[in-house]
Amino acid sequence: MSTQQRTPAADLSSLRIDDHARKTGNRGKRLGWLAGVLLIVLAGAAAAYRVKDPKLAVEVTTARSAANAPAQALLNASGYVTPRRRSSVAAKITGKVIEVDTDEGMQVKEGQIIARLDCAESDAALASAKADRIATEASIHDLEVNLANADRELKRTQQLTDAGVQTPQALDAARTLADSYRARIALTKEQVAAADRKIDVAQENVNNCTIRAPFSGQVVSKDAQMGEMVSPISAGGGFTRTGIATIVDMQSNEIEVDVNESYIARVKAHQRVIATLDAYPNWQIPSHVRTIIPTADRQKATVKVRITFDHLDPRILPDMGVKVAFLGDEQPHANADGGAAAPKALIPNSAVTHQDGKTSIFLVHDGKVERRAVTLGSQRGDDVEVLAGLSEGDTLVAKVPENLRDGQTVDVKK
Repeated sequence: MSTQQRTPAADLSSLRIDDHARKTGNRGKRLGWLAGVLLIVLAGAAAAYRVKDPKLAVEVTTARSAANAPAQALLNASGYVTPRRRSSVAAKITGKVIEVDTDEGMQVKEGQIIARLDCAESDAALASAKADRIATEASIHDLEVNLANADRELKRTQQLTDAGVQTPQALDAARTLADSYRARIALTKEQVAAADRKIDVAQENVNNCTIRAPFSGQVVSKDAQMGEMVSPISAGGGFTRTGIATIVDMQSNEIEVDVNESYIARVKAHQRVIATLDAYPNWQIPSHVRTIIPTADRQKATVKVRITFDHLDPRILPDMGVKVAFLGDEQPHANADGGAAAPKALIPNSAVTHQDGKTSIFLVHDGKVERRAVTLGSQRGDDVEVLAGLSEGDTLVAKVPENLRDGQTVDVKK
């Protein structure tokens, strides 16, 4: 009989949990649950604190003085410096230059000689005119002698005719001869006067050989040299000059700009202007509108405006490029009692908020903001005037966030 092998029974006692171990595991589980609940409570409290008093980061600015701030620019334009008095001095006659007394940069006074032309022909013409006058005047004396003799003959003939010795015909002949001499003397005197006028013309031609400055100024261009031919008209191709020198009155420098006719209504006489030369971009020159030329350019649809510098400077030269800004008028605002209110400060437009029909800003004190109502004035570009509620030097929020509240703690952005 075969012996049947039995499988040993499993020992279940090894799976038993000790009572001490079971108590320790429950305690750790409870501590874990307690720690999780505590973390949740702390997170909720932190979230509630942030909701109750959020600490936003804001940009701040300082209220600036409105008195020192420039007025708003209504219009910008560009142009050039142009003198009102500029002259390309030329000769009135055609001639050869024998002397040039100017050079570029030289200061000249009105009437000063700047060049001379060869005037040999003009001098000869003047001498001839004077000689003709002398000869004509000398013939008057001969005619006067003959007239005196004719008057004596007329007197004797009259006596003889009265005595019946001479005929009336002889008396008429004597009278005619005397009258003829008188007429010839009158004619000769008129010829002398005509000779004087010819002398004046010849003298003017001699004077035209001397070129003088028409006004006081500075020579900016020397156009002719000694030995060259000059003429008031263009003749002889490129071998004949039409000018001696160019003179500019630096005290008459002004600005000439073209303003689009769509914006010309923003420009008026005596309007304040700030000019900036292209050569000196950091130099702002106070100026004002002198005149608006009363005509438009149909090709460019522009109107020419001339602007005068308030104070001239040697650095301002003709034909320099310049940019101008036409400034608006500073309009005073009326107080409640009717008086003019001067703006207290100038702040950015982004610092102003509107709520319930009221205008306010947020001041910053010791890390907290304070809402304050303000009264605004005129716009100045990206800035606005504050008439009441704010003083120069106050610190305020530059860009107001949507959720910013009165009394809220903020961080100031550096």
